This record gives sequence, structure tokens and C-alpha cells, in this order.
Amino acid sequence: MCGLAGLINYRRGHREELVAILRQMAFALAHRGPDDAGIWLDQDNRVGLCHRRLSIIDLSPLGAQPMQSASGRYSIVYNGEVYGFLELRDELEARGSRFRGHSDTEILLEAVEIYGLEGALRRCNGMFAFALYDKVERKVLFARDRMGEKPLYIGVHDGAVAFGSELKSLRKHPSFAHPELDRDALALYLRHNYVPTPYTIYRGIFKLPPGCWLSISVDEPPLSMAAALGSVRPYWDAFEVVERGYADRIESAEEALLLLDNTLKAAVRERIVSDVPVGVLLSSGIDSSLVSAVMQEVSPTPVNTYTVRFLEEDYNEADAAAAVAGYLKTDHTEITAEPETAFGIISSLPDIYDEPFADPSQIPTLMVAKLARKTVTVALSGDGGDEFFGGYKRYQQMMAFDRLAKTMPSVALHAAKGAPDWLLDIASSLSRSMIAAPLRDEVTGGRLRRLAELLQIQDPDDRYLNFVSQWTRPTDVVLGGKEPSTAFSSKRIPGGLGSVDRMMFRDMVAYLPDNILVKIDRASMAVGLEMRTPLLDYRFIELAWRSPRTLCFADNHSKPALRKLLSRRLPDKLISANKRGFGVPLNAWLRGPLREWASDMLSPSRMRRDGMFKVEPIMNRWKAHLSGNRDWGPQLWTVLMFNAWLERWMGL
Repeated sequence: MCGLAGLINYRRGHREELVAILRQMAFALAHRGPDDAGIWLDQDNRVGLCHRRLSIIDLSPLGAQPMQSASGRYSIVYNGEVYGFLELRDELEARGSRFRGHSDTEILLEAVEIYGLEGALRRCNGMFAFALYDKVERKVLFARDRMGEKPLYIGVHDGAVAFGSELKSLRKHPSFAHPELDRDALALYLRHNYVPTPYTIYRGIFKLPPGCWLSISVDEPPLSMAAALGSVRPYWDAFEVVERGYADRIESAEEALLLLDNTLKAAVRERIVSDVPVGVLLSSGIDSSLVSAVMQEVSPTPVNTYTVRFLEEDYNEADAAAAVAGYLKTDHTEITAEPETAFGIISSLPDIYDEPFADPSQIPTLMVAKLARKTVTVALSGDGGDEFFGGYKRYQQMMAFDRLAKTMPSVALHAAKGAPDWLLDIASSLSRSMIAAPLRDEVTGGRLRRLAELLQIQDPDDRYLNFVSQWTRPTDVVLGGKEPSTAFSSKRIPGGLGSVDRMMFRDMVAYLPDNILVKIDRASMAVGLEMRTPLLDYRFIELAWRSPRTLCFADNHSKPALRKLLSRRLPDKLISANKRGFGVPLNAWLRGPLREWASDMLSPSRMRRDGMFKVEPIMNRWKAHLSGNRDWGPQLWTVLMFNAWLERWMGL
């Protein structure tokens, strides 16, 4: 796990000047790789690569980067891990390859030499992003892992190309030192609480999509960012995976469970290969408990587990996590999320997430990453189970919406949409007992109006997008912004999917890579911790889409397959019945200890000065939130995190 950066220089430039730029780009990523640094510049001063190293595999200098292939044709900077790389090494040695060290980087280079880029990528199971200079073809080749676990930003502007693991590195390149903010991306951010791929908050810089590769000539610069994006090619496509899964269905639930179990054990076994200590983050939920149990099962030494304790009981899972750890006999450690500690983290968020990002669970994620880093350098997490096994509560809610939409008279929907708040409050208290269980939490006065708006949306995909949106009409709030198409709003979706599968597909291609994986990558890398996610092994994902759908979601019960796998390892009383998520008491914090900070960040004078938002809709929600009549915490958090980011990175 490391940080990479680099440039393609299409103009004359002094070597010393380019080396200085590369040094600054690498230094900006020092947190991702505190153990070593390296810079390489080709003889023509055209291609520069730099690297920060977090030593995990082959701690010797033979694992250092930038690294050249044995033939000298390729030079690489690489972030991530190729799992099962020893088997790939055996395959290459059988073909005559010889290796100097035992890093997966060297094996990746040789695989490209033997099989070509796409052939090597298809053989690599892991999380990675890399830039590879081919001096024969005179191209820089970029690639990213299938699910998007590792980030890669590429900038094209003013005849220059720069790239890196984080935006802060690109900002050290003179052509990207003062980028223009993209208001269209800001509108997308306000809807999603993250900036979706391939967009970034800056014009001229894009994210390479997951499962894709890109080639850029070192002799002819791309005409534009759009031209570079147009050359992106997939080597693994989620759309095709889902279609193949439906076409090649495993009919037997027992057969599917056996395959899933064996594949998960293999994935965990491969992810604990390390030359440094490894632990696992345990929240007591199905996913993390399963990963912890399997890790304890396959690990030759006792497992270290880590969790966060919240003082607010509605958010606390520490006791349940401790019970799971006790049963598994792990070496368990927990940290208490004292409000003062959590609030102290907020000021660092714009630096850690150097693009606007507003998932409040970023706070406890960072806290548990810091805790784990005290004793291990690698940690496994349970992320990924929700998107492939129907784990989110919102799936049940949306199915209830669909049923309700078919029975609710349109006149009632229009009446609810236009009714005054006091009348909706009365109606909600009278109607809770008549509403299906998945929707009861939604039936408050304020949410009843929202419910009416949702039920008037006929298209289920549009309804789901609306439901997961923070601001449902962001262009009414962002000055000068409009919303381009994204993977979430795209109509490209496999045919024949059931309603839950359609939602899972959307989350697989959008929410997972752009929210969940960004959150854990930045939080872990901020403290020099490598996070590995066995449930995102692509073999496990492909099996999930081939499995009988009753194993993925059945009778409003989420994750039946994972529950069954866990029940083989834990007693039923320790298997969490209700998913709480990894949230924080944001609504209460904004009315209490964060109120003064939030009031300053949301002050009308500040927002008018910055010129990004229309003030009135934001102030209306802030006042309603402070009154206690409505909970607008998540929506306000998107604005707060953007304003804090703007202050840090745009000099405002």
C-alpha cells in the first residue's frame, strides 16, 4: 500500500526543475507511504514517476519503487496488492522468468512483459492502481482494480498531464496548482455526498473508472480531458458480470454456499499474507463478524480485532463486538468515541479527504484506523457485503415504497405533498400502526411529505436515486451548476434484474467505489494503515451474482447467504439481528457541541462571499434543524464539509 504520482512533460524543461516537482508531488503523499520514497525521470525528461512506500511485502530495497522490469522496457509506480501473487510467480517461473526479490510489484511487471497489459490485469486479483511507462511504445499505461479500491486521478490541462493517488499531489504540479472548481461536480456532490466517477471537484482532472485502463502517448498530448476519457477501456465490466451471473445461475443453494465459503476462506487466506502484523476491524455486524471468524479460522496466529465504542447507546455496538471477539478468542481492543475526540477530527477532514466528502461515518472510520495502526500495519474489513447480499435497510424500504405506490390514491399523494407541517405531524402519528414495518421509521411529519414525493415518481430507478439523494434538487442550491450523467443515473443496466438486484447494481458501480471505498482508503492511508476487503474479492462477487437470489435477499431478510456462513461459526445469539451501520449522532451534535462551528460555516455572509450556493434553502434547513422540528443533519453536513474543504483548498 503506497502513494504514487507522476507527470508527462511535453515541453522543454530542466531536469532539476522536473525532479523538484516530482519531489513535492511525492511529499504530498508521505502519509500513504511513510517508509520510503523514490523518484525516477527518463533520459528524455518526458516521463517522471514518484512513489511513497508503505512496506508490506518484501521490506528490502528490492521492493522499492519506482521499479524497472528485468528487460528495462517498463517502469512502474504501483499502489496496492496483488493477492495470490506467489501462484502467479510460479506460473511465470515455469515460463522461464527469474526474479530478484519477492515483491508483487516485480511479479506484476513480469506479467505485463509476458502477457501484455490486459492479459496481466485479468490474471491479477487484488486492489491496485498503477502508472506504467512503456519506453518501446512510448506510452504511459494507467490501470485500476476491478472494484475501485485504490484511487487514481489523472489531470489533462494546458498541454500537461499529471497523475496521482490523491488530488493534493496533483496540486503540486504547476499546471494544476490553481485548478478551476467544477460547479457541475459540486451539484453531483450535493446530491450524493461524494463526487461520482469520473468527475472530480476540479475541471481538467478525472478519476480513472474501476476495472479500466488507459494509454496516453508521451509524444502527443491528449487534446482534452474528454479526449483522454474517451480512450478509457474496461478489462472487467460489472454489467457483464451481472449478465453472466444471471445466465449461469447456480441452482442449488447448498452448492452456492459451499462455493462462497471456500472462496471467502481463500480470499481471507490470501489477504493475511504480509511481512508485517495484520488485524481486523470488528463492528459486530454480519460482515465484519464473518471476516473475523474466517480470519481466526485460517490464521496461524491469534487475530487482533478492533472496534469503536459510542457513548450514545443507539450507535453503540461495542458490547456485541466484544462478545463476538470473546467467542472467537481474538485479541480484542476498543476505543471510546468521546465527543471531544470526534470533534477534534473534523478539522483534519478536508486534508484527509482532499475532495469534498460528506459521509459522517468517516469520523469513526478514522478513529478505528488510528487505533488499529498502533499495533498492526494491515487490517481486514467487512466492507462489500451489503452491495451484493441485499444488506442495506433502504432495499426493504424501497420495496415497501413500490407496494405502497401501487395502492395509494394519487389524490392522497398530492394532498400530503401540499399539506401544512402541523397537519402532517398529526397524520403521521395516526398512521404509523397501519404502515409496513420497513417504512415506520419514515413516517414522521417531515418524512410524510418526502414519502409523498417519492411515491409520485413512477420509475423505480429514479425513485431509488431520489431516495438516496441528500439534496434531491441540487441545481436549485448550487449557483451555476447542472448535473451530468453518472453511473448511478445511467440507463445502462442489465435486463431482467429484480428490484433489489437493480438497486444493488447501482450501488455496486457507484456508491461502493465512490463512497465506501473512498472512505476507508483515505481514513486508513491517513495513518499509514493498509486496509484489505476480502468480501470484495472479484471471485466472491461473481459467485454472489450467480447464486440463487434467495441467498442474496429473501422475505425482507438481508444477507441470508452471509448469515448462513456466519451461523457455521457463531451461535445465533451472537449474530446481529439489526444493522446499525457505522454512523454518528450527527443531528444531536449539530444542535449541541457542533452548533457554533456549524453556524459559522453556514453563515449567510460567508456563503454570499464564496458564491457557491443559494443561501435561502440552506438557511431554511439550518433553522428548521435547530428548532428540532426536522432532522436535516446529513443534508447540512454536505454543505459544511464542502465549505470546510473550500476554505482549506481554494483559499476562501
